Amino acid sequence: MLTGALLILAPLFLGFALPLENRRIMTAIHHGVELLVYFILALLGLGLGQMDGLAEQLGGMAVQVLLLVLVLFVFNVLGLWTFHRCLPMVLQAQNGECDTGYQRLFLAGLKPLLAVVAGLLAGYYVLPKLPMTEQLATWSLMLLLFLIGLQLRNAGLSLRRLLMNRQGLGIALTLVATSLVAGCVLIPFLALPWHDVLALASGFGWYSLSGIVIGDALGPAWGGVAFMNDVLREIIALAIIPLVIAARPAVAIGYGGATAMDFTLPVIRSSGGLECVPVAIASGFLLSFLSPVLMGVFLSLG
Repeated sequence: MLTGALLILAPLFLGFALPLENRRIMTAIHHGVELLVYFILALLGLGLGQMDGLAEQLGGMAVQVLLLVLVLFVFNVLGLWTFHRCLPMVLQAQNGECDTGYQRLFLAGLKPLLAVVAGLLAGYYVLPKLPMTEQLATWSLMLLLFLIGLQLRNAGLSLRRLLMNRQGLGIALTLVATSLVAGCVLIPFLALPWHDVLALASGFGWYSLSGIVIGDALGPAWGGVAFMNDVLREIIALAIIPLVIAARPAVAIGYGGATAMDFTLPVIRSSGGLECVPVAIASGFLLSFLSPVLMGVFLSLG
């Protein structure tokens, strides 16, 4: 529905339109986003826990997640591999190794999963169904997107400079195109209309948003599928970045999707060197902007 798209896009664009220079306010916004993400993910878990026939649906959800992960992986990697051949990026040899802090990254990635699991257990064993839960999730989502818009606008990055980064722009557009093609391939295998499948394919690794947006539009089961699909993308990205970045930087940077500008950036930096950083930030920024836009547009077609 158009209303659903506006709920996603209007707060995002409103936040992106407001410039802020006060660092204290931006720090408060950063912490507010982090808290809101965990709160809404807990609500996602709560919805899953209170879903009728949860145990019976878990097997089907696992198959759907596996299909999404495998098909998106194949198409994304093939597309990014081809992009590298057309517009190669040659890296300087790295002298020595930097500490990637894998333990810290693993623990950081574990927190969202724990929030969902905590909500799921509370919904399944403790809390009754509350009529205001869905409305609370919707308003929290709108506030989160507004704050994310503020963060993107005030990240100290020029949109013009990001769009002029040919490598970053090309990687981002390649990931978008191959993800949508993969979504088209998945349409016969997922019990959803074509536009909802394309919305599922448009998370680009941003699990803290895709699970919330998809869950709000399609229900907690599909929200859980979207969340796990993008969590697994991030985990796979952390594993393959050090292995392929020297030979195929576009694959290493691009597969992580929106996380290239934040979560996977330390691994990209330590494995590929400083020259990878502006490319990763450009690609991650553009995908962070396009993900909610595409999800909103596709979900509005229902």
